[in-house]
Amino acid sequence: MFKKILVCNRGEIALRIMRTCKELGIECVAVHAEADRHSLHVKYADESVCVGKTTSAESYLKVPNLIAAAEITGAEAIHPGYGFLAENAGFAETVIENGFVWIGPQPDTIRSLGDKAAARATAATAGVPIVPGTGILASVEEALAAADEIGYPVLLKASAGGGGKGMRSAANGEELQRAFTTAANEAKSAFGDGRLYLEKYLARPRHVEIQILADSHGNVVHLGERDCSIQRRHQKLVEEAPSPAVSPALRARMGADAVALATLVNYRSAGTVEYLLDEDGSYYFMEMNTRIQVEHPVTEWLTGVDLVREQLLVAAGEPLDFRQEDVTFTGCAIECRVNAEDPSRGFLPGPGKVRDFHAPGGLGVRVDSHLYTGYTVPPYYDSLLAKIIVHGRDRTEAIARMVRALDESVFEGVPTSIPFHLAVLTHPVFQEGQATTRFLEEHGAELLEAMHVRSQTEQA
Repeated sequence: MFKKILVCNRGEIALRIMRTCKELGIECVAVHAEADRHSLHVKYADESVCVGKTTSAESYLKVPNLIAAAEITGAEAIHPGYGFLAENAGFAETVIENGFVWIGPQPDTIRSLGDKAAARATAATAGVPIVPGTGILASVEEALAAADEIGYPVLLKASAGGGGKGMRSAANGEELQRAFTTAANEAKSAFGDGRLYLEKYLARPRHVEIQILADSHGNVVHLGERDCSIQRRHQKLVEEAPSPAVSPALRARMGADAVALATLVNYRSAGTVEYLLDEDGSYYFMEMNTRIQVEHPVTEWLTGVDLVREQLLVAAGEPLDFRQEDVTFTGCAIECRVNAEDPSRGFLPGPGKVRDFHAPGGLGVRVDSHLYTGYTVPPYYDSLLAKIIVHGRDRTEAIARMVRALDESVFEGVPTSIPFHLAVLTHPVFQEGQATTRFLEEHGAELLEAMHVRSQTEQA
């Protein structure tokens, strides 16, 4: 096992990784921008190195600075967390070329699965169902011809994309022509790659993903599914496991397909195979994320498996010490991503100083956060303040526990998305387990009204 690793990230995920490292006796090096000098992950680490000024481009994405930080501190391995360079094959190669261990899948694997169009073809080869669609589109004319064959509505997607960037739906040819240029420009700006492909647009699917773990000895297991259907502009806001729409038989099929795909590409480390689950029970491959996910804690609570620990052990060459038949699922877990945003104003970001912070507690409550009273939330990075995760004996108990946990949370000084989360959790469609990815579009007005009523009640 490694004696010292460098964590190339910030905030709650950097802390999350370091906590497992502490349990394994591994020293941790934090990197930080000037704007994050007083962040909790810097205070918690054994050592820290400033790698730039304020923006991500000047710091957390500055590869030479990150490699230098590892060199001068004597780190043996680098954990990228999620976001930033976590799925950058070039960075993974640079890490390895400079003599460090990359805690993640091999660069070639990241590259093959990072290209969404190529990943679709790979999934099809593995026998995984894919949404009817195309390869890379050469022109808008090719897109129009493909859409006529597939049938409207359709969805344009960036081949190098993620997080909803470079993604546009179209109900007819006129909309598709307008969307093509917009999506290509957005993808070029966000990823440096404007290539697009086309898929059939599913009207009311669920977003269901399978967590997998694989080692370098040929062992691959899945740890069940997470339902991530509550989203805003393709950004996940609430996640739960198990999915209320997935039966044990369906879980077994989706899991087996995820394992088959990981096996085909000789996957190593933690990864997530994401599916769209249609109303008729059909499911289709969407993409594979080659990193730890923001929502990984719900799987950890359901299975008792520390996913970061497994990443570290696999990177050190150890085989998984359990098999598929050893994986069990207990109860229900839910995660809410609390962001520094005002949901009543279109989720307008609200950085600023946290005058008072109190995390919820009690039975079945976990909080992953880098906040403390007096901390200033910078405007340069993701607005995530905390992940509140709860576990219950069943879904009803988990929902009630999350409502209680959100109610007792204190984030004074900055707006939060908590009113939105409470509106979602108490909405009958969510409580009945019927929410799809169109939940916000279909019930947004009701959610705003619920937030307004709760605000008036609290003020009274």
